[in-house]
Amino acid sequence: MFKKDIYTNRRNELFSKFSSGKILLLGNIENPINFEHNTYPFRQDSSFLYYIGIKSPRLAAILDIDLNETILFGDEMTIDDIVWMGQQQTIAEKATLSGIDKLLPFDQLFEYLHKSEHNAIHYLPPYQSHNKLLLGKLLNYPIDQLRPSVSLIQAVVAQRSIKSTEEIIELEKAVNVAVDMHRLAIQMTKPGRYEYEISNAMQHFAQDQGMPFSYPPIVTKRGEILHNHMQFHQVNAGDLLLNDAGVETALGYASDLTRTFPVGKRFTSLQAEIYEIVLHAFKSAEQLLTSGIRFKDIHLKACEALVEGLIQIGFMKGNPQDAVTNHAHALFFQCGLGHMLGLDVHDMEDLGEQYVGYTETEPKDTKTFGIKSLRLGKALVAGNVLTVEPGIYIIPELTQLWEQQQLHKEFINYDFLKKHLDFGGIRIEDNYLIEENGYRRLGKYLEREIQEIYGLKDNAIA
Repeated sequence: MFKKDIYTNRRNELFSKFSSGKILLLGNIENPINFEHNTYPFRQDSSFLYYIGIKSPRLAAILDIDLNETILFGDEMTIDDIVWMGQQQTIAEKATLSGIDKLLPFDQLFEYLHKSEHNAIHYLPPYQSHNKLLLGKLLNYPIDQLRPSVSLIQAVVAQRSIKSTEEIIELEKAVNVAVDMHRLAIQMTKPGRYEYEISNAMQHFAQDQGMPFSYPPIVTKRGEILHNHMQFHQVNAGDLLLNDAGVETALGYASDLTRTFPVGKRFTSLQAEIYEIVLHAFKSAEQLLTSGIRFKDIHLKACEALVEGLIQIGFMKGNPQDAVTNHAHALFFQCGLGHMLGLDVHDMEDLGEQYVGYTETEPKDTKTFGIKSLRLGKALVAGNVLTVEPGIYIIPELTQLWEQQQLHKEFINYDFLKKHLDFGGIRIEDNYLIEENGYRRLGKYLEREIQEIYGLKDNAIA
């Protein structure tokens, strides 16, 4: 945990946004895999972590605005718990570390919540089924009629979007371990290995540093599948390997890096050409990062850079700006340029992209293919942490569909493209802190130039 003053100050700032009522923060529970006592690894809710800091399951907190106090609800270990798990730090001790001096049993949550029924109860959108059911019971609502507090969502997003010095330190810890993890992957990848061997080696390395993966890693030669978690292929000379992987610190802060590199010693000529196009788009976007600019505009500039490169090598034609305006580039770049990063790898995604990445005056486009997958579009402010991750992905099924529908034939050279449907995909991704006049790339530098990658390949490890 951070020092208790950090949690106290965070809660005080949240208190200041409301004049009356109660703010209900629900922690997560341990979820069973196939029977009650065989559970998935526990991960605390990120907003609960942000304001309370305690990672134990089955907790709740009420921020009573009228009394200006925080009450933690939870149960201490029973003797049966101690027999099986050993004596651990008590909930009371953890509450003290969070600056909370009022602790009540969990079963008193309903009674406390309703002792002043005329007061508003503010709560965040639940995503665990248990918490949906619990909220329905606590509020006496059918779960399909739950209405999370928009004012609370907006207050939490505004607060969590600006990273403090302590948070940046944690984020850079995560990035630094991920950098070394990615270097290991590049150096150990060679013809004949399996994708899962590379993924397992990274997991071993990360856990030796006391950090788990921050999300299921994408380690694949089928890089055109955007979220490809299958890792059973053997990789061969001539293949590309796309490695999208990050780690999470003990306090919950994530990194999210991607590199694409040859399985053999060198890229093929076409792989090198397309890699340079993606790298140029990456650098074009990176240079635009600063407070005040809309991330959607950076996304569109990166798309133009991708199109310019694809025109030069024959995959596209026409005017780059017109192609992007008409969304023809989305055949090759179907996703968004990046997203917020913090306690979640897609930071605060559970609160809703319309609140995290957009504004009421500039809402998210939820219909246009390509741009609807852009998680972040609003103007950046100092203190934001985000990813930049352009890519080119040649998806045979999508290409076939677009050609059948004769979509954007004035911009796409289908005859040439069809000769390279087995190409795969390339993505490059780093993590950034937005500053008043520019940006800072977080953590250690991870090799991204072709010659730098070749240098790592030339120092391969068994």
